[in-house]
Amino acid sequence: MFTGIVEDVGKITRVESSRGALNLTIRSRTVTDGTILGDSICVNGTCLTVTDLTGDEFSAGLAPETLSRTNLGSVSIGTEVNLERALMPTSRMGGHIVQGHVDGTGTVTTFRPDGTSLWVHLKVEQDLMRYIVPKGFVTVDGVSLTVVETGEDWFSVMLVEYTQTHITLAKQRVGYRANIETDILGKYVENILTHRSKKKGTLSLAFMADNGYK
Repeated sequence: MFTGIVEDVGKITRVESSRGALNLTIRSRTVTDGTILGDSICVNGTCLTVTDLTGDEFSAGLAPETLSRTNLGSVSIGTEVNLERALMPTSRMGGHIVQGHVDGTGTVTTFRPDGTSLWVHLKVEQDLMRYIVPKGFVTVDGVSLTVVETGEDWFSVMLVEYTQTHITLAKQRVGYRANIETDILGKYVENILTHRSKKKGTLSLAFMADNGYK
């Protein structure tokens, strides 16, 4: 589990493909510190398992499912990526609960400066919008951000000056495809209500007896 607070911007140093899968090597002195084989590191919002460690570089493999859902299949040597190590029990929850399980991608349609801040508008699949609400959380390339506005198939966020200099999003261009993870709490609520609705009208004497009613 992660918080969406980026620890470092790393750089891809090697890309190897084999039978539909991909192996990435990433350089970052910050996130390799204290990391061991098998640890999880969030790379552009994607939870990856460390398979190799050499100095200030780590490697991780990407399965076809990951490649189909994220933007990591389009990276190359030199590409910068947002990095965060897994949350520890003593860590501060500076962002929100981030699983590193990307739901899909969103396309940047607008960058608009506003003083020292930057508005970013992203277009996503309509199916994801039911989990994205104004003043709620959304994860964009592993960054915990507050949703400002929403539309039928888009939402906007605002990056303050500090955030712009510590993540990769502000360096991208219109048309960039970012990894999107919606808030897990909304998914749980939807699932609970869906199952409750399906069970509606099934009350019976047998059900009451099984649940302690005599």
